[in-house]
Amino acid sequence: MRSLAAARPLTAARSVVALTLLVAATAACGGSGSDSGGGPGGLEKTRITVGTMPVADTAPLHLAMEKGYFKAEGLTVRTTTLSGGAESVSRLRAGALDISFGNYVSYVLAHAHKAIDVRFVADAFQSAPRTHAVLVPKDSPVQNLKDLEGKKIGVNTKRNISALLVRKAAKAEGAAFDDDKSFAEVDMPNMETALKSGSVDAVQAVEPFVTAIENSGTGRVVADLGKPPTAGFPIAGYATTASFAKDHPKTVAAFQRALARAQKQAAKRSAVVAALPEYTRITAEQAARMHLGGYPVTLDPGRLRRVVDLMREFGYVREKVDVERLVVRPEP
Repeated sequence: MRSLAAARPLTAARSVVALTLLVAATAACGGSGSDSGGGPGGLEKTRITVGTMPVADTAPLHLAMEKGYFKAEGLTVRTTTLSGGAESVSRLRAGALDISFGNYVSYVLAHAHKAIDVRFVADAFQSAPRTHAVLVPKDSPVQNLKDLEGKKIGVNTKRNISALLVRKAAKAEGAAFDDDKSFAEVDMPNMETALKSGSVDAVQAVEPFVTAIENSGTGRVVADLGKPPTAGFPIAGYATTASFAKDHPKTVAAFQRALARAQKQAAKRSAVVAALPEYTRITAEQAARMHLGGYPVTLDPGRLRRVVDLMREFGYVREKVDVERLVVRPEP
């Protein structure tokens, strides 16, 4: 799922967020040290490459680098900007990334299809009111998701987090959508244009596009996907491979501690609002108006089971996925 969310969603063939509006952010920060061994606490690797996306979801990663939290753990973090979940998976598999940000649906799909033996090391972002929403043209007669049955909804990626949230919310209203027939792929920056042209009847947008479409007078919200039944939905996190987690437990633990400090800081809206213009093309004015999602400090397998359960509910995966086994527990 691609997500420029106040929450994310990110992201399988392409990112949940429209990276055409965002600046490629490649930064390095942290302490000195060789690539392996000899670091504080005996880190197996002191220089790591982390995949990221310039979206609101990754604000804590930016804060951790800016404030030296990784440096305090003996880590030098080099970031590589990705286009979406599919690239995150392929680069992790190839060993080009040590850890990567990405949406949970893409990771679970890749794991279920044996494209990668994934391990989750940290949570990143969860939905909140108005971070993900379905909008229709302002003069549309549509009042709810039920009214959209038989119509076309623009999502940035089919069969991923966007369509999944819409289908769950629609089911609660007694409506049903088909992944192939009900959705059309539309890049986030083009969603307002798509509404104006009538090429789609509705769009599933994320922040800051939700606010932008409303403020321009082009569209209005008919379904807030940040509310039940999809309230607080886990959107994205940080993952690595099973082999990297096994061979570098102290390095992973150092990353987890540093990021947890930053996730705590992101609970202050002002910290995220101030950070966004530094590594994205979101302006200070846009950041101040955005609806922001949540930045969980801990990675709870119980919460991640919501993702797997929803994927199974709509046939994205058939088999059970043992989420507990995929979570790398922080060292005490």
